Amino acid sequence: MALASVLRTADPHIAPAAFPLLTAPRDGPGPPGGLAAPPWGAQSPLPGPGLRLLHGTTTLAFKFDLGVIVAVDSRATAGSYIASQTVQKVIEINPYLLGTMAGGAADCSFWERLLARQCRVYELRNKEPISVAAASKLLANMVYQYKGMGLSMGTMICGWDKRGPG
Repeated sequence: MALASVLRTADPHIAPAAFPLLTAPRDGPGPPGGLAAPPWGAQSPLPGPGLRLLHGTTTLAFKFDLGVIVAVDSRATAGSYIASQTVQKVIEINPYLLGTMAGGAADCSFWERLLARQCRVYELRNKEPISVAAASKLLANMVYQYKGMGLSMGTMICGWDKRGPG
Protein backbone atom coordinates (compact mmCIF):
# COMPACT_ATOMS: atom_id res chain seq x y z
CA MET A 1 0.00 0.00 0.00
CA ALA A 2 2.76 2.43 0.88
CA LEU A 3 4.63 1.86 -2.37
CA ALA A 4 1.49 2.37 -4.44
CA SER A 5 0.69 5.62 -2.63
CA VAL A 6 4.23 6.90 -3.17
CA LEU A 7 4.09 6.09 -6.87
CA ARG A 8 0.60 7.66 -7.18
CA THR A 9 -0.40 5.47 -10.08
CA ALA A 10 -3.74 5.63 -11.86
CA ASP A 11 -3.68 1.89 -12.58
CA PRO A 12 -6.60 0.34 -10.61
CA HIS A 13 -4.65 -2.92 -10.11
CA ILE A 14 -1.87 -1.10 -8.26
CA ALA A 15 -3.96 1.61 -6.60
CA PRO A 16 -3.86 1.72 -2.76
CA ALA A 17 -7.51 0.59 -2.56
CA ALA A 18 -6.51 -2.70 -4.24
CA PHE A 19 -4.35 -3.57 -1.21
CA PRO A 20 -6.54 -3.78 1.90
CA LEU A 21 -4.79 -3.74 5.27
CA LEU A 22 -4.32 -7.18 6.75
CA THR A 23 -4.82 -7.79 10.45
CA ALA A 24 -2.88 -10.33 12.45
CA PRO A 25 -4.99 -13.25 13.66
CA ARG A 26 -5.67 -13.22 17.38
CA ASP A 27 -4.97 -16.73 18.60
CA GLY A 28 -2.45 -16.07 21.33
CA PRO A 29 -2.20 -14.11 24.56
CA GLY A 30 -2.13 -10.32 24.50
CA PRO A 31 -4.33 -7.42 23.56
CA PRO A 32 -6.66 -7.55 20.55
CA GLY A 33 -4.70 -7.09 17.37
CA GLY A 34 -1.48 -8.11 19.14
CA LEU A 35 0.99 -10.62 17.78
CA ALA A 36 0.47 -14.30 18.42
CA ALA A 37 3.86 -14.72 20.12
CA PRO A 38 3.82 -14.72 23.94
CA PRO A 39 5.93 -12.17 25.86
CA TRP A 40 9.58 -12.91 26.73
CA GLY A 41 8.83 -13.43 30.44
CA ALA A 42 7.66 -16.66 32.01
CA GLN A 43 5.80 -18.53 29.33
CA SER A 44 2.69 -20.51 30.06
CA PRO A 45 1.75 -23.46 27.88
CA LEU A 46 -0.53 -22.56 25.01
CA PRO A 47 -3.94 -24.20 24.85
CA GLY A 48 -4.20 -26.91 22.26
CA PRO A 49 -2.92 -30.38 21.46
CA GLY A 50 0.34 -29.89 23.38
CA LEU A 51 2.72 -29.05 20.57
CA ARG A 52 6.34 -28.68 21.58
CA LEU A 53 8.18 -25.88 19.81
CA LEU A 54 11.64 -26.83 18.63
CA HIS A 55 14.41 -24.30 18.24
CA GLY A 56 17.47 -24.69 16.08
CA THR A 57 19.26 -23.78 12.91
CA THR A 58 17.43 -22.23 10.00
CA THR A 59 18.69 -23.63 6.69
CA LEU A 60 17.34 -22.58 3.30
CA ALA A 61 18.35 -23.51 -0.24
CA PHE A 62 16.78 -22.20 -3.42
CA LYS A 63 17.28 -23.83 -6.82
CA PHE A 64 16.89 -21.75 -9.96
CA ASP A 65 18.04 -21.88 -13.59
CA LEU A 66 21.51 -20.44 -12.97
CA GLY A 67 22.40 -22.28 -9.77
CA VAL A 68 21.53 -22.55 -6.11
CA ILE A 69 21.44 -20.06 -3.27
CA VAL A 70 22.14 -21.37 0.22
CA ALA A 71 21.31 -19.40 3.37
CA VAL A 72 22.04 -20.55 6.92
CA ASP A 73 22.01 -18.69 10.22
CA SER A 74 25.34 -18.26 12.02
CA ARG A 75 24.47 -18.70 15.70
CA ALA A 76 25.67 -21.72 17.69
CA THR A 77 23.88 -22.48 20.94
CA ALA A 78 24.28 -24.93 23.79
CA GLY A 79 20.87 -24.93 25.44
CA SER A 80 20.11 -21.33 26.32
CA TYR A 81 23.81 -20.35 26.12
CA ILE A 82 24.88 -18.68 22.87
CA ALA A 83 28.29 -20.21 22.19
CA SER A 84 29.08 -18.17 19.08
CA GLN A 85 27.42 -15.66 16.77
CA THR A 86 29.72 -16.38 13.80
CA VAL A 87 29.73 -20.11 13.06
CA GLN A 88 30.35 -21.13 9.45
CA LYS A 89 27.48 -23.57 8.82
CA VAL A 90 28.02 -23.94 5.07
CA ILE A 91 30.81 -26.39 4.24
CA GLU A 92 32.41 -26.61 0.81
CA ILE A 93 32.55 -30.26 -0.21
CA ASN A 94 34.16 -29.51 -3.58
CA PRO A 95 34.05 -26.48 -5.90
CA TYR A 96 30.59 -27.55 -7.12
CA LEU A 97 28.98 -28.89 -3.92
CA LEU A 98 28.00 -27.30 -0.61
CA GLY A 99 26.72 -28.91 2.57
CA THR A 100 24.82 -27.22 5.38
CA MET A 101 25.11 -27.97 9.09
CA ALA A 102 22.28 -28.24 11.59
CA GLY A 103 22.47 -30.15 14.84
CA GLY A 104 25.66 -31.22 16.54
CA ALA A 105 28.57 -29.27 15.10
CA ALA A 106 31.05 -32.11 15.59
CA ASP A 107 28.83 -34.68 13.85
CA CYS A 108 28.03 -32.39 10.92
CA SER A 109 31.60 -31.24 10.44
CA PHE A 110 33.04 -34.77 10.62
CA TRP A 111 30.58 -36.38 8.22
CA GLU A 112 30.70 -33.58 5.67
CA ARG A 113 34.51 -33.59 5.65
CA LEU A 114 34.42 -37.36 5.22
CA LEU A 115 31.96 -36.87 2.36
CA ALA A 116 34.37 -34.36 0.78
CA ARG A 117 37.15 -36.98 0.84
CA GLN A 118 34.88 -39.66 -0.62
CA CYS A 119 33.76 -37.27 -3.38
CA ARG A 120 37.41 -36.60 -4.22
CA VAL A 121 38.09 -40.37 -4.43
CA TYR A 122 35.07 -40.73 -6.74
CA GLU A 123 36.39 -37.93 -8.94
CA LEU A 124 39.85 -39.52 -9.19
CA ARG A 125 38.43 -42.95 -10.03
CA ASN A 126 35.80 -41.82 -12.54
CA LYS A 127 37.56 -38.75 -14.00
CA GLU A 128 34.44 -36.62 -13.49
CA PRO A 129 32.93 -34.85 -10.48
CA ILE A 130 30.25 -36.64 -8.49
CA SER A 131 26.64 -35.58 -9.08
CA VAL A 132 24.65 -33.80 -6.38
CA ALA A 133 22.25 -36.75 -6.05
CA ALA A 134 25.10 -39.26 -5.80
CA ALA A 135 26.90 -37.19 -3.14
CA SER A 136 23.69 -36.93 -1.13
CA LYS A 137 23.07 -40.67 -1.42
CA LEU A 138 26.69 -41.40 -0.48
CA LEU A 139 26.33 -39.36 2.73
CA ALA A 140 23.00 -41.03 3.52
CA ASN A 141 24.53 -44.49 3.08
CA MET A 142 27.56 -43.64 5.26
CA VAL A 143 25.42 -42.24 8.08
CA TYR A 144 22.75 -44.97 7.93
CA GLN A 145 25.14 -47.48 9.50
CA TYR A 146 24.99 -45.36 12.66
CA LYS A 147 21.19 -45.11 12.82
CA GLY A 148 19.96 -45.15 16.42
CA MET A 149 23.39 -44.39 17.86
CA GLY A 150 22.75 -40.77 18.78
CA LEU A 151 24.02 -38.83 15.79
CA SER A 152 22.76 -35.27 15.92
CA MET A 153 22.92 -34.13 12.34
CA GLY A 154 20.68 -32.43 9.84
CA THR A 155 22.29 -31.56 6.55
CA MET A 156 21.47 -30.52 3.02
CA ILE A 157 23.75 -31.22 0.06
CA CYS A 158 23.29 -28.90 -2.91
CA GLY A 159 25.29 -27.62 -5.82
CA TRP A 160 25.82 -27.91 -9.55
CA ASP A 161 26.55 -30.93 -11.72
CA LYS A 162 26.34 -31.83 -15.42
CA ARG A 163 22.52 -31.94 -15.19
CA GLY A 164 22.40 -28.42 -13.76
CA PRO A 165 21.62 -27.15 -10.27
CA GLY A 166 20.45 -29.62 -7.67
